[in-house]
Amino acid sequence: MTALSRRDFLVTTSAAAGLLVSVNLPAAAAPASASASAKGFAPNAFVHIGDDGQVTLTMPYVEMGQGTYTSIPMLVAEELEIPLGRIRLEHAPPDEKTYGNPLLAGVQATGGSTSIMASWKPLREAGAVARALLIKAAAEQWKVAPDTCRAEAGEVIHTASGRRASYGVLAAAAARLPIPTDVPLKDPKAFKLIGTPAKRLDAGGKVNGTAVFGIDARPVGVKVATLAQSPVFGGRLKRVDDRVARAVKGVRQIVRLDDAVAVVADHMGAALKGLAALEIQWEDGAHGQVSNAQVARELEQATLAAGPVAEQIGDAEAALASARTKIDAVYEVPFLAHATMEPMNCCVHVRPDGCDVWVGTQVAARAQAAAAKVTGLPLEKVVLHQHLIGGGFGRRLEVDGVTRATEIAMKVAGPVKVVWTREEDIRQDMYRPYWLDRLSAGLDDKGRPVAWTHRFAGSSVIARWLPPGFVNGLDPDSVDGAVKLAYDLPNKRVEYLRVEPPGIPTAFWRSVGPSHNVFVVEGFMDELATAARQDPVAYRLALLDKAPRAKAVLELAARKAGWGESLPAGAGRGVSLQSVFGSYLALVAEVAVAADKSVKVRRVVAAVDCGMVVNPNTVRAQIESGVNFGITAALYGEITVKDGKVEQSNFDDYQMLRIDQAPSIEVHIMPSSEAPGGMGEPGTSAVVPAVANAVFAATGRRLRKMPIDLSRA
Repeated sequence: MTALSRRDFLVTTSAAAGLLVSVNLPAAAAPASASASAKGFAPNAFVHIGDDGQVTLTMPYVEMGQGTYTSIPMLVAEELEIPLGRIRLEHAPPDEKTYGNPLLAGVQATGGSTSIMASWKPLREAGAVARALLIKAAAEQWKVAPDTCRAEAGEVIHTASGRRASYGVLAAAAARLPIPTDVPLKDPKAFKLIGTPAKRLDAGGKVNGTAVFGIDARPVGVKVATLAQSPVFGGRLKRVDDRVARAVKGVRQIVRLDDAVAVVADHMGAALKGLAALEIQWEDGAHGQVSNAQVARELEQATLAAGPVAEQIGDAEAALASARTKIDAVYEVPFLAHATMEPMNCCVHVRPDGCDVWVGTQVAARAQAAAAKVTGLPLEKVVLHQHLIGGGFGRRLEVDGVTRATEIAMKVAGPVKVVWTREEDIRQDMYRPYWLDRLSAGLDDKGRPVAWTHRFAGSSVIARWLPPGFVNGLDPDSVDGAVKLAYDLPNKRVEYLRVEPPGIPTAFWRSVGPSHNVFVVEGFMDELATAARQDPVAYRLALLDKAPRAKAVLELAARKAGWGESLPAGAGRGVSLQSVFGSYLALVAEVAVAADKSVKVRRVVAAVDCGMVVNPNTVRAQIESGVNFGITAALYGEITVKDGKVEQSNFDDYQMLRIDQAPSIEVHIMPSSEAPGGMGEPGTSAVVPAVANAVFAATGRRLRKMPIDLSRA
């Protein structure tokens, strides 16, 4: 990435009778002074202060329940010295160059638990620069030195005389000033907002129903459509008899595509009735015989040969050959669906001279480009209206829903909102990859690991989603959680083989690579502790002398969970430790196994070091949600394919964790002066191995395959 000067990095300009402060993350042309127009530069995130004192933050990241629309404004409010409630938020328009995420290769995307990490310094600097300009503007008007003034609660105050001026009054004058070249950020000891619990800014609208999600879009004259797509991946529409469907009251149109058919109606009820009345025949195509068994066989076969090396320390093969004890294991994890609360939906209005798209998406610029590609319109003729997202988990990092809705809208006069049924949402998902792993370890006479080899095969999402990120047969996501472990392993070799499942689309899923690797690594680490006849926590702690942050969270989680205390028969505790997404997290799960072999997770204790915390409420909420999401996967999550078709269709056969099944969750946050890490995903990847290890502690049955099924253990 091109190096940026501080002057290029922080830019100010006049706009709309106020002060506009911009942050320029990608290498792009920046105006030389504060008098340049707002259209002349490419900010990543910017703050506008109106002449009424209103502060508006245009958000380059989207809100999908993770708290971004509260924690990121806290960064600006802290340095700008205003109450959090004074900030109004706007969705950023699609603009890859302007709003690209620097931690996701410049793609305008919300994902990978990167929002706070990417915003931590730039948005604080934006607030600090704005504050400095406002203070200087006031000082010049009062003919005093800037260092005799301070900012407080949306005003600049001259300390000696007590004179005050609001930000709104000063904004226009501040915008005419030259850009400051060296504005210090606040010392963390002086923070008033950052690190304190803040209530969610978006909570009110979600409680009273005024919050607008993509599925709520209702442009004038909108029709509603639902659809059926080929149940076999890559299949085609052969024929459809729509005579009965057309007679359904409220049905307006039947739209045929190469691999789908949609019913357009006045409302969803009519569209569903029309869809049910269709008689459809499909051509299966090349993938009509694909099954999970076939996928597993291909992965197993692939792991018999060496693959590209993701990490090599010492000579693992030689150390393994001379080890006193050798342990081998094969682990396996299934396809998983996203099953977001808000099913896939997108509203599109195509006109000869333009196109409007209403959607909640994690990739605004890609969504805009998808609609432009279908319509053939220039990019600037496609207007994307961003909305809140009712659950993303990576599903809305994909634009297939936008493409499909635009294809349908091309054949409909006026706006049409395409809403997928839950069945379509699950059967036409893009799934967390299926992976198969082979591991071997060698132990010395004290049970300490002297060799570790890990070879695994599965789909690479990065290779499709961001091809430049797939280098020499490797991508950073697929190996995340398998490499750069906190443990001291003197001889280690990790290999990854890209094997794509025939016809089955794969995509990012909450915690993605670590959702697989942490389960495998922490399950196998427990196996080593068992082979060494040592306590699982003590065994791990002995390998963490070179990783003090990891060691500290493990010690804290174990202590708070009462590790070592007795439990009733049929109960057990399991532990996991990870360092992914820039955060350290240790979990202890407590489970109870009933006589019918059902498993209930009763308690989860988490200790986290995620660097400096912006909003502790968000950290706790994200661990809690991630834990419940991960427990769902551990107990129930499995997508199976037979004859080229996904067998699951709704929550009766793709079960979610129920409220009465959710465990008590305790979150303990370690104080830290390090830069923030990500928190949206770590809870999901950490809890699965903790639960599996707890089941072993309760039953003596080692779980190497998910989801948990004690009948096959």
